[in-house]
Amino acid sequence: MRTPLLVYRSALIAALGGLLFGFDTAVISGAIGSLKKEFFLNDWWLGFTVASTLIGTVLGAATAQFPSNRFGRKPTLMILAVLYFIGALGTTVIWNLGTLGTVDWLFFLFSRFLGGIAVGASSVVSPLYTAEISPAKNRGLLVAFTQFNIVFGILLAFFTNYLITLIHSDSMAGTAYSNFLGAYIASGMEWRWMLGIQVIPAALFFGLIFIIPESPRWLIGKGKTEKAKAVLQKLGTGEGRSVDEEVNVIQVAIDEETRNVREAFFTPRLFFPIMLAICMAAFNQLSGINAILYYAPGIFSMAGASNELAMFLPVVIGLTNLIFTMAAMLVIDSFGRKKLMLVGSIGYIVSLGVVASAFLMFAPQFSVSIANFAVQGAQQKVEQSQTAFDSAPDDTKEFWQSELKDALVDYVLAIDAAIEAQNPDAGQNLVQQERESLLLLDIEALQAEIETKIAQIDLSPTVPLWGILTVLFGLMFFIASHAFGQGACIWVFISEIFPNKVRAQGQALGAFVHWILAAVVSLLFPPLLSLLGPANIFLMFAGFMLLQLVWVLFLMPETKQVPLEEMQKKLGIK
Repeated sequence: MRTPLLVYRSALIAALGGLLFGFDTAVISGAIGSLKKEFFLNDWWLGFTVASTLIGTVLGAATAQFPSNRFGRKPTLMILAVLYFIGALGTTVIWNLGTLGTVDWLFFLFSRFLGGIAVGASSVVSPLYTAEISPAKNRGLLVAFTQFNIVFGILLAFFTNYLITLIHSDSMAGTAYSNFLGAYIASGMEWRWMLGIQVIPAALFFGLIFIIPESPRWLIGKGKTEKAKAVLQKLGTGEGRSVDEEVNVIQVAIDEETRNVREAFFTPRLFFPIMLAICMAAFNQLSGINAILYYAPGIFSMAGASNELAMFLPVVIGLTNLIFTMAAMLVIDSFGRKKLMLVGSIGYIVSLGVVASAFLMFAPQFSVSIANFAVQGAQQKVEQSQTAFDSAPDDTKEFWQSELKDALVDYVLAIDAAIEAQNPDAGQNLVQQERESLLLLDIEALQAEIETKIAQIDLSPTVPLWGILTVLFGLMFFIASHAFGQGACIWVFISEIFPNKVRAQGQALGAFVHWILAAVVSLLFPPLLSLLGPANIFLMFAGFMLLQLVWVLFLMPETKQVPLEEMQKKLGIK
């Protein structure tokens, strides 16, 4: 029996929540450098600012079950579309209320937090809705629409970031593209447009939700049997059953799960699927996937790529992600979830090892490149502070003077580190000045010291092209492994392993663990990168993926083409 067109259309529209999920996840990567300059952030506060979205995702994932179960899947999707829209619009607006930029930063954090709530809830509700309207024979493919749209959203974010970056670039100067868009997008404001453009797909998502039906399983669970029958008549049924037979099958499954309505979610009866959901979600983030997506341009800049190249290479990463996600979607219901996870785990380990080896093989060159990258960042911070100081009103001059002095001190220390990296012998004789002693100097003295020392370093690229390409190919291999394994399987697998009555709670648990770890990894990545260096970070991720391989081999069950109503028998849930 052919699957009705309405099933595919509804799954694709619900999966637009995934597109916004992916876009919101990756778009911040293009704004990392600007955030540091705009809000004067160190590594810790940069990590917190990036993680503000993920804090929202934790709340969204943890609470999505309540509106989803009470009001329905469809109204919940509408609410999420509104949150996406408000969050994107809020990051575009400059909340300049005369409070030294603090209010602007706080409103930015709040807007990203709202978007994060939508991301976390989307990771629960979109695949949940799709799983409940899909027949078992192609449920994996249809739920994977969400993952496809997530990776398409990631690619779209990388691509729009790159296009917006080109507007005021030297390579596009004088072109019709630069002249036209440059009239609307001021230099230095590109990052706000990168984030704000998300209002377009958010509005489209909201409008399209009106033409999809409510989940028949949710309707039956609420006693709205006649409405459920009308929906099933349009969606079709599985296993060649009539509409009445399908309703009875769903009702029996719900009745079995509600024999003890006071039973808590965290019970010994559900220990195995809970363990599976936690492990699946945790390993997804311990691969480092979100950290790499968020900080991809910075990673390539550390590898020696120019600014434009560092913004373009993530597009290649996003395209690789899309291609291998499509490949996984084609085979997920024939190969099965476990085989894809096995292939992905091995790919993770090899690819992360390649990237770590590249950073170790070219350690001297990468050390220079990373030091130069820090010098350029410190220089940008000085320029931003100088501009703010020059234009500040008299009542805030003292504050901005202090900010400028701090920026100049950081610049001196960055130059000292670059001199030592480029010329270790000279670096041994270099008197590294303590921050406290530099703060005793006035601004003119610090500027004079910078002018003297800056001539001693060469900011041109030092890493050979094939070193940069090794990092690129390693990350392409990594993203391909993720797309073919964890990326394609995580939401499909978690949506399948829980009984109907607690499926929303189970999906919420998996998303909650996923986003808690995403927030932790993204928060710690910038300071740990500075502390441990890129090679050790990637080796650490590879070690976690070795543990995932063991879990897949010995504990993960196969769930392909098992009807949701029969899944609890397969997993031994009584």
